[in-house]
Amino acid sequence: MYYIGIDLGGTGIKAGLVDENGKILRKATCPTLVERGPRPIVDDMAALALRVAKEENVSMDDVKAIGIGLPGIQDPRTGHVPFCTNLYWHEVPVIEWMRETVDKPIFIGNDATVAGLAESVAGVSAGVKNSVFITLGTGVGGGIVLDGKVYSGTHGVGSELGHMITVVDGEMCSCGNRGCWERYASATALIRMGRQAVKEHPESMIMTLAGGEEEKIEAKTVIDAAKAGDETAKKVFDLYVYHLCAGLVGIINFIDPEVIVLGGGVSHAGQFLLDAVRAKLPSMVFYKTMPYARVELATLGNDAGIIGAAMLGK
Repeated sequence: MYYIGIDLGGTGIKAGLVDENGKILRKATCPTLVERGPRPIVDDMAALALRVAKEENVSMDDVKAIGIGLPGIQDPRTGHVPFCTNLYWHEVPVIEWMRETVDKPIFIGNDATVAGLAESVAGVSAGVKNSVFITLGTGVGGGIVLDGKVYSGTHGVGSELGHMITVVDGEMCSCGNRGCWERYASATALIRMGRQAVKEHPESMIMTLAGGEEEKIEAKTVIDAAKAGDETAKKVFDLYVYHLCAGLVGIINFIDPEVIVLGGGVSHAGQFLLDAVRAKLPSMVFYKTMPYARVELATLGNDAGIIGAAMLGK
């Protein structure tokens, strides 16, 4: 039996035919072109689903289900996508429209949630019943897998981990609250902290790597300077790791997963990030003498969205 996974992003749509073990057998892509509105995008998703099956010579009769991962949520009461900020969607009946072309069971999940499911099926947390996936990108996304199944809560919004408030009266977040975790643990946060630091320390290697232009400082700029031993960059990175671990400890205390997986742009720092997090966490966890979640780096990269979406149906 086969599954089809669709990864819907702001710039591109990716679809894949996936087997029972989470292996992608065929992929196809097309641009999202957000400005067209939701209906043509949903039509393209349906067309891509049919295309990957046809190109692999698989009958749709042998496809058990279709899953969609997107940067929004699904209302479990209606099957609609209430809102999807990056796509400017509001109350879009995705499942209803898809079924006009493809008469299959269809499931929708948040993009970070399905990436977490992918890692638990075919990635670094494979075989683990309880895991949490964190994306460290423009924002901070979360995917919770409990007893091998994605958990999104009663109202479909249970994995918005980036909007835990970790700093009282902290930085203003795009959601309207202050002090959300993503304002301190995202790539955007690291960029902000790096740019603030060079105002006081223009001699920092951060500025050198940015070509002397503050607006060109990226998360990688700060990390590369910290790796090279620049004192200012090291202080910025250490503060970032503290804020990241503050959120991780909250997850450990509340969910007690076996594994926490770090993905997204900041995770490309690799072992440098992992070592820093693993060094900091022991001093912050509540039960000092008890085992707690091991922290790992995501392994599936850009394929996670397709695999995880497909596995929603499984």
